[in-house]
This record gives sequence, C-alpha cells and structure tokens, in this order.
Amino acid sequence: MVSSPSAASGIHSALAIEGAETLATIQAEVRTFARQFGYDRFVLFSASTSEEGLVERIYWVEGDWFGDGQTVDAETYVRHCPVTRHIFEAREPFFWTKTTDDGGERYRVIRIPRGPGLHGIQVPVFGPQGLEGAMSLGGERIDASPQARLAIGLVANAAFFRARQLLESPMEGTTGSLSSREREVLTWIAAGRRQTEIAAILGLSERTVENHLRRIRQRLGVTTTAQAISIAIRRGEIGA
Repeated sequence: MVSSPSAASGIHSALAIEGAETLATIQAEVRTFARQFGYDRFVLFSASTSEEGLVERIYWVEGDWFGDGQTVDAETYVRHCPVTRHIFEAREPFFWTKTTDDGGERYRVIRIPRGPGLHGIQVPVFGPQGLEGAMSLGGERIDASPQARLAIGLVANAAFFRARQLLESPMEGTTGSLSSREREVLTWIAAGRRQTEIAAILGLSERTVENHLRRIRQRLGVTTTAQAISIAIRRGEIGA
C-alpha cells in the first residue's frame, strides 16, 4: 500500500517530535506540519479526569485565536472555551467552527467545516489513566479530509506525550517525600475537591495550588495527578 502525502508527512513529523529535546523543537515541527493543512493556531494542554478542573497545565498556546491580533490570554481562552469541554464526550478528533454575529462568538462542533469563520480540529489524547490531554488547531481555510484528520491526530498525540515528558518529568534533586503542604493539597484532590475549593480551604491562590500539584508530580516522578495520588497512597504519604 502506498502512503498518502498526509499520512507520510504525519509519520515523519511524529517521529521527529518523539526525538525532540525541547518544547521549541516540538512547536517548530508542528507548525511546519500543520501549515500544509491551513492551521496557524495551536493549543496543547494536559487534562484531569475531573470536569470541574479539566485543564491541568497549558503547555503551548499560540496564534490569533480572537481574530483581532491581540495576545491570547491562555488560561481564559483554553479553560473557558466551550470546545475544550467537548473532549469529555469525544473519543476521536472532531472538527469545530467559530463564527461571530450580533450575539457574540458562537462555537459549534461539526462534522465538516464549511463557510467563513475560524475552523479547527480538537484531538483528545488518551493514555492508561483515560483522558490525559488534548491539542486544538485552528485556521481559516483548513483541509478537513479524512487523511488530514488522521495525520493531525497522529502528530497531536506525539506532541502531547513528548511535551509532557519534557515539561513534567522529575527535576534533579526534587524527587522524594512530599512536604506537609503538598500532602494537604493532594489529600484534598484525592477527596474530590476542586482546585478553587482547596485554595479557599487552605487560604492559597489557585495558581499556588496548581504549582503545588506540579511539584508533587515532579517529586513522585509521574506525569498525571491521578498517578501521583496512587503512588502517594501506596507510599503512605496520604491516606486511602
């Protein structure tokens, strides 16, 4: 069987990404690959299994998502975009479109992008813990063919796992036992509390809670909060 240009370029880019040593290298490879399909806007993030705290960490956000040339507020855009939440209902990449009218911006999940407006594809990424992250790509004139969709899914998965490995891997000298504050935060997460609730309970900012969770994952040598909870319980750091 002869590979289509889309499939061949997807495999080539995925292999290049797997060997990347920096996030910048991943970004450059994705930009080059995605440009041929009309994409020039990118969002890559890790996700939790909690719908309330869906976005755990934003690895990369780039492009004119608002259509006005302004710098994107990553947390505002990704955390509150309706398309982001649709990954809970999806098991494979899906297309979306954004149009603007008198009522403001309207997002819709669609089968095939057509007409004016910003279109894109969202790729949920799954691993042993279930939903682990996602990548969204956007553009005004995109290739929505099945071949392009499959190739983009392959590259998005490679980009997510390599970026997470680079950004979430344990830092030298950070592995070991959790601090008392880190155990508190992880205990509340294990009990099902949202980061906003934990921040209020402990008198911290949400960003501080998020930073604690990141350091917890680094100390325990894992890439997801669910894995951190499992290891912390097994090690006796927190109660079951």
